[in-house]
Amino acid sequence: MPIVLDNLNLADAERKLCEEALTSAGSIVEAASLLGITRHALKRRIIKHQIQWPRPRVTIQRPVDNMLSTRPSMPVF
Repeated sequence: MPIVLDNLNLADAERKLCEEALTSAGSIVEAASLLGITRHALKRRIIKHQIQWPRPRVTIQRPVDNMLSTRPSMPVF
């Protein structure tokens, strides 16, 4: 996906590239590989640009099965 820059600010471009790589790859290691940098370098950029990673997941509320919720829990030995 092409990245559109609002201006020629290098920090903004770096942030957008990191965000796009993380979204596309799904992991820091794969994103770093896409960018041609080490995972440590990518982690430094995540901190520098205050990129939230991992992204918060949207959870789907599922109804709890009544059979499971009324069972006593098994002791753990």
